Amino acid sequence: MKNKTQVVVIGGGVVGAGTLYHLAKKGWTDVVLVERKDLTSGSTWHAAGLLPLFNMSYSVGKLHQYSVDFYHELEKETGMNVGFSVVSNIRLANSQDRMDEYKYYAGVGSTVGVNVNFLTPEEIKEVWPLCNTEGLLGAIQHPDDGYIQPADLTQALCKGARNRGAEIYEHTLVEGITQQKDQSWIVSTDKGDIACEHVVSCTGSFARKTGEMVGLDVPVIPVEHQFLVTEPHPEILERKKQGLPEMAVLRESDAAYYLREEAGGMILGIYEKGAPVCYVDGPKDDCQYELFNGELDRIMPHIDRCINRVPAFGEVGIKDVYNGAIAYTPDGNPIVGPAPGLKNFWLNEGHSFGITAAGGAGWQLAEWIVDGEPTVDMMGVDPRRFGPYATRGYLKEKNEEAYANVFTTHYPDEERSAARPLKTAPCYDRMKALGAVFGSVYGWERPNWFMPSADYSLSVEELNQDDPAKVLMNKNHATALEDGRIVEKNSFRRSNYFEHVGNECKHVNDKVGLLDMSAFAKCIVKGPGAEEWLEYIFANKMPKAIGRISLVHMLSLNGGVRAEFTVYKTGPQSYYLVSAGAFETHDHDYLFKLAPKDGSVNIQRVTTQTGVLVLAGPRSRDVLKKLTDTDLSNDNFKWLTGKKINVGYATAEALRVNFVGELGWELHHPIEMQNYIFDQLMEAGAEFEIKPFGIRAMDSMRLEKSYRLIPREMSIEYSAYESGLDRFVKLDKENDFIGKSALKEWQDRGPSNGFVTLEVLGVVDADARGSEAIYKDGEVVGRATSGGYGWRCEKSLALGLVRLELATLGTELEIEILGERYKAIVIEESPFDSTNECLRS
Repeated sequence: MKNKTQVVVIGGGVVGAGTLYHLAKKGWTDVVLVERKDLTSGSTWHAAGLLPLFNMSYSVGKLHQYSVDFYHELEKETGMNVGFSVVSNIRLANSQDRMDEYKYYAGVGSTVGVNVNFLTPEEIKEVWPLCNTEGLLGAIQHPDDGYIQPADLTQALCKGARNRGAEIYEHTLVEGITQQKDQSWIVSTDKGDIACEHVVSCTGSFARKTGEMVGLDVPVIPVEHQFLVTEPHPEILERKKQGLPEMAVLRESDAAYYLREEAGGMILGIYEKGAPVCYVDGPKDDCQYELFNGELDRIMPHIDRCINRVPAFGEVGIKDVYNGAIAYTPDGNPIVGPAPGLKNFWLNEGHSFGITAAGGAGWQLAEWIVDGEPTVDMMGVDPRRFGPYATRGYLKEKNEEAYANVFTTHYPDEERSAARPLKTAPCYDRMKALGAVFGSVYGWERPNWFMPSADYSLSVEELNQDDPAKVLMNKNHATALEDGRIVEKNSFRRSNYFEHVGNECKHVNDKVGLLDMSAFAKCIVKGPGAEEWLEYIFANKMPKAIGRISLVHMLSLNGGVRAEFTVYKTGPQSYYLVSAGAFETHDHDYLFKLAPKDGSVNIQRVTTQTGVLVLAGPRSRDVLKKLTDTDLSNDNFKWLTGKKINVGYATAEALRVNFVGELGWELHHPIEMQNYIFDQLMEAGAEFEIKPFGIRAMDSMRLEKSYRLIPREMSIEYSAYESGLDRFVKLDKENDFIGKSALKEWQDRGPSNGFVTLEVLGVVDADARGSEAIYKDGEVVGRATSGGYGWRCEKSLALGLVRLELATLGTELEIEILGERYKAIVIEESPFDSTNECLRS
């Protein structure tokens, strides 16, 4: 066994094998994999081997797409049969909401190159003659996917890796992982130590145990998953005898199961509500090829639903029951990327669809390790999308919820209820009393919108009387509050909050509103080297005068956009940085890893110490001047400046910026003063009819200003210039900055895409949401990144990126929304107040 190598991959399942293969393929041949028992002896061995391309996450969708294409090539390369059966995949639709989900997904598929066919009930019957099509609206079909043999796939990956020089050590137990002073690693095994530059954890059910070795609380806990294998069925055997093709993998999403042929019989896999987490403390050290006892009583409702849809299933006996562990995360997506706080320690864990994702995850992780950046926007699977709040108790609740919701309709605005509320700002109860309907981001509760009292009388039955899908787990509403009112009806179309969000936007535009943004990620950067360092990590110049504010971007090594910050200069060599609350660990991890080691820069996290209340609207100055002795006039307090002010007895850093495009201030204050400040603002604003507003209204208003978001309009997949950030990128800076040379090269060869703001015409009840395909003359030429209705300009809007030659004013395009194509015209940026008169007023 080697005692020194470039990379040690821990874990010999399909995910570890996929990582090892792609590192070797990338040219790093001095790499090893260590497996405690036999290859595939963890969750890989009992996987059903399905390859579903369907996924609502852009990041996961790209990984799945790569895998399905790559597995064909792997078979050719290695000469090993991986058992890839391209039988296609059919997803049934029992309701209009489900069909809307499929239509939305088909638009996403178009942007990443995934083929999706729509089938009528008659066409379903043709390709799946054993299916009872009664009550079906239709289905979608992925013609290119099917299933594969997991063990054969893993062995082929290992052979491909070995052929390129990689080594694999089975029956080698990792006993410890230690980082050295030079930040290299020692992986200690029962066969000896291995020194290496990088460690990749691909340990499945052991993820938390592996994390403990390096001080990580990895947000992965497995959940029990059951599937049944039946005896052969005469009709299936007869089809085979006649040489008819194998029937597709069949999914009835509203009943939460999948069904496929297997050796003349069938496999039924079930995603039950109430399946428990397992291996909370990790499996036992000698665990291999382990299954739990089958629990048929738990899944009988699903079996009954399957028999109703496929009567033949009830005509054969059950041969085997498998109940094994599948790794899960709180949102159901894997974690692929760098571990927070550790250099060169990588995570490829939490794969609930590991067979499908293994190829793509290994591909992108190898890109990341070898080249320093992935080539696909990985924000949807980045390990740092979770924070310290995602601990054991939280994971148990959220991972069971994620499993139970695998087959529920995935709405664009859905808010799941498990493990909430967890993190609340002091003003939470005040907002709740005013009718706040909360969403959750990074564990924080934030008001999404406010329910007028007139709607408090609506009951669950009234709000859902038009829902025909009275099935096991599919529900399209949030849990009712104690007084019986429903807080939100989920939909791909304009929902019950649509008008109320519009009223909030109009009120902010006409009068004054108050928004809680305490979830913002916040830190203080100071020290003798602060300015020089910030100039190096950001593309824009730092504010020079104390009290000035700049919007800045951290670029990726390839010139894309990694993160966005607001930088407020609070003193000589002292800066206050604000970024998106959802990406606190991600953004701060980059800051700490990039920080100089000589002590010249100090970074202090202050997110939980500092609250933020946003006061916005034409009367905001009138409200605030009643509470402070600071001169708030334009001459004294200009746009993009900040001052420390008093708010009654309290204090706040008042920043004259916001994300809605109106006159206003962000009041950053000691968190313990929040309720006092909140009450003072509401009391002072009463005469100006102040009202709270939520994130949904903010998002509508930011669309009208063409404001970009990470990772929508800004991404590592697009250069900063393609995202339209020219005015925030200073190539003439004296200092070099991260991504500068790559951005110059990108500029020299010419960008491929251009950022556009689109007015969508003819919309009646559904706006763009983001990820919709954009067409010109029937050809896909771009993708929407965000969308919605702009209440101040009264237009249905979409932001997006299209081919550069089409990103000119007046260009007529088409955008597909829920299966319908609508005319979309490229309009001027910031369709509301393009000259920023409101902001500067």
